[in-house]
Amino acid sequence: MLYHAYELQRAWLSSASAWASIGAEMLSNPRLPYGYLGLGPAAASALEVFAHAAAPYGKPAFGIETVVVDNVEHAVSEATVVNKPFGDLKRFRREELPEGAPRLLIVAPMSGHFATLLRGTVERMVESCEVYITDWADAKTVPLHEGHFDLDDYIDYLIEFLEHIGPDAHMMAVCQPSVPAFAATAIMNREKHPCTPKTLTMMGGPIDTRESPTTVNDLAMERPIAWFRETVIATVPLSYRGAGRRVYPGFLQLAGFMSMNLGSHMLSHYEMFKHLTKGDDDSAQATKDFYDEYRSVCDMTAEFYLQTVEEVFQTHSIPNGTFVHRGKIVDLHEIKRTAILAIEGERDDISGLGQTKAALNLADKLSDKKKRYYMAEGAGHYGIFNGSKWRNKVAPVVEEFIAEHG
Repeated sequence: MLYHAYELQRAWLSSASAWASIGAEMLSNPRLPYGYLGLGPAAASALEVFAHAAAPYGKPAFGIETVVVDNVEHAVSEATVVNKPFGDLKRFRREELPEGAPRLLIVAPMSGHFATLLRGTVERMVESCEVYITDWADAKTVPLHEGHFDLDDYIDYLIEFLEHIGPDAHMMAVCQPSVPAFAATAIMNREKHPCTPKTLTMMGGPIDTRESPTTVNDLAMERPIAWFRETVIATVPLSYRGAGRRVYPGFLQLAGFMSMNLGSHMLSHYEMFKHLTKGDDDSAQATKDFYDEYRSVCDMTAEFYLQTVEEVFQTHSIPNGTFVHRGKIVDLHEIKRTAILAIEGERDDISGLGQTKAALNLADKLSDKKKRYYMAEGAGHYGIFNGSKWRNKVAPVVEEFIAEHG
C-alpha cells in the first residue's frame, strides 16, 4: 500500500506541476498584461518554484562532454563496457590522455541516488585518469527473474569489474560502498588476485559507525532489524518491470534526507523564489540543477538494504571481524598489498569523523608507508567529492596518492 499511495501522490503532483508551469509562463509572458501588474512577477516566480519542486524526476545523464586541462579543452568519451542486471560499468576517457595513465574504478553509492550524483567526481578525475564507475540499476526496473542482490553480490560485482579493467587499477569508494570495497580488497589480497587494486581510497565511508555517530547512525541503531523489514520495505507495483520485487523505495530515502535538513531546503527554495523575482536566472538555475540531481532517486533491493543496516550500523561486523562473504570471514589482516587512503570531511553529518579513518587501524598488517589519512577542512559530506573543495583540495591528494603507489 505504501508504494501505491506514493504513486497516487506522484501522479497528482505531476499534474499540479504541469499546471503551475503553464501558469508561470502565462504570468511572465510579455505579450500578456499580467506580467506588468504588481503581483504578476511574484506569482509567476512562486508557481515556477512549485512546478520545479513537484515535478517528477528520472535518471539523469552524466553529460560530461569535455574537460579543460592546462587551459586546453578535451573531448570526453562515455561508454558502457560491462552490462549486468543490477548495474553496469561505465568508462570515461578524455582525448590525448597520456599513455599509461592510471585506471580508476569509482564505486558509486547504492543508497537511493543514481551514480550521476558523482558527476563532479568523475569530471575531475577524468582529467588525469581513465575513469570507470559503477552505474547501479534502479531495483524497480529489474525483473524478478534476475534474482536477488545483496552485499555478497555487490562485492562480487566489484571484483568482476576490477577483472574487466585489468591488473594495476585503482579503486575509490564514495560513502556507503566503502564497506563492500574494503571487503573486496581484503578478499582479493587474500587470494593474491592478479587484479587486486593498487590503491583503495575511501571517502566518508561508514567503516566503524561507533566513531562519532551521526543522526543517520542513531536512526539505524534505535530500532530492531524487524522494524525496518516491516515498516520501510515495499513491493514494486505492476506498472514497473520489477513488479513484485521487495525494495527499499528511493522516495523514502529522499524523505529521510530532506527531513534531516528541512529548514535548509525550505530556505534554498525561498532564495530561488527571490532570485526569480529579481530576474537573477543564473542563481535560480544553480539551485534547480542541484535539486534536479538531489531529487532523482532509485530503489534498492530489500535484501541489500536490510543487510547493510544490520551489518554496518547494528552489529558492526566489519570492525568486529565477523563480516562474512560467501560463507567465509573477511579477514582485513590479509590486506598487505593495497595502499589505503582514508578521506573525511570536517563537517560531515552523515559519516562522522573517525568512521573512515578506522579502516587504517583495521588493516593492521599493511605497512604504514601504504596508509594515509586526509581530513578536508570545512567540508561536509558532499563537499569531499563535489564542488570547489573537492576539485582544489581533495582531488589533488587522491591523484598524488595514486601516483605514489601506482
